[in-house]
Amino acid sequence: MRIGCPKEIKPQEYRVGLTPDAAREAVARGHEVMVETGAGMGAGFADADYSAAGARILPDADEVFAAAEMIVKVKEPQPVERARLRAGQVLFTYLHLAPDAAQTHDLLASGVTAIAYETVTDRTGGLPLLAPMSEVAGRLAPQVGAWALQKANGGRGVLMGGVPGVLPARVVVIGGGVVGTHAARVAAGMGADVVVLDRALARLRYLDDAFGGQFRTAYASAGATADLVARADLVIGAVLVPGAAAPRLVTRAQLGTMQPGAVVVDVAIDQGGCFETSRPTTHSDPIYNVDGIVHYCVANMPGAVARTATQALGNATLPFLLALADKGWKLACAEDPHLKAGLNVHAGHLTYPAVGAALGLQVLGADAALNL
Repeated sequence: MRIGCPKEIKPQEYRVGLTPDAAREAVARGHEVMVETGAGMGAGFADADYSAAGARILPDADEVFAAAEMIVKVKEPQPVERARLRAGQVLFTYLHLAPDAAQTHDLLASGVTAIAYETVTDRTGGLPLLAPMSEVAGRLAPQVGAWALQKANGGRGVLMGGVPGVLPARVVVIGGGVVGTHAARVAAGMGADVVVLDRALARLRYLDDAFGGQFRTAYASAGATADLVARADLVIGAVLVPGAAAPRLVTRAQLGTMQPGAVVVDVAIDQGGCFETSRPTTHSDPIYNVDGIVHYCVANMPGAVARTATQALGNATLPFLLALADKGWKLACAEDPHLKAGLNVHAGHLTYPAVGAALGLQVLGADAALNL
């Protein structure tokens, strides 16, 4: 198979869809790998690294898209990239279609087969291609929250760990999944007073057992959420409904109960955000203020640590990438129900129910798509 990796063009996105190691593995299996010049520079990979791995360097994205049978990326294709996609081509990347009607309609019109990292599953019900970036974003969230809390950035001027005689920052993490767990661990490690909210009692029991005393847990009732948010210096939104729009769990009215200069970090912004006042921002302009509350809503947080994030993502995606290349997407999906769960669009049909529900579109279903 001819595998193409273009340079990411979303603002301040420095990750790359293929590492040189992944390219080497694909070439060793007889596949042709084409990489746009400079694609890996943001993550510290030079063209020479890809050439040494057996990949061919192409001068621009137009050539990569035109030549490749499968396009491997990190972020959802931007409008100019969507215009390059064609029927019969496979797109393997993060898509986050539920809050993005424009992208969804463009992919349907292109005829492409689009497999989304974020809806591929595993035997335990996890999301193995989302987990690495959730780990990175979760660990980053307290770090960027601490930065936003600084007075010069509009925050309350509160130090996460406090000092002797002065209480630490109060941090509330909404969601006890992968993002929330990593966020809580790091925030607690910084010395903050941390509470994790979740509605799954089994998950809360696990967190109590595994992290005994590093941070506290609470059931995410409406009342408890409202009370804890009102007293928090930093609230981290870490909720996820696979493939669907994130639920709006904190209203603008609730923000009004927080202290001026408090901070919210919305890690769920890729899926629309879990705060009513959230809107996507970029690394170059990451924060904004609503009613005195500082919002950090960067839609590609892991791009800030591009080398670590690229390597972590590459480790997770490689087995699925090789299966798609070795077998073709239909056989690979037919043989692996977890990869089939990643199928979102095929030949003008939407195949993922949660996206259809979010956007009010008809869904064909992945099994039916395999028979087209």
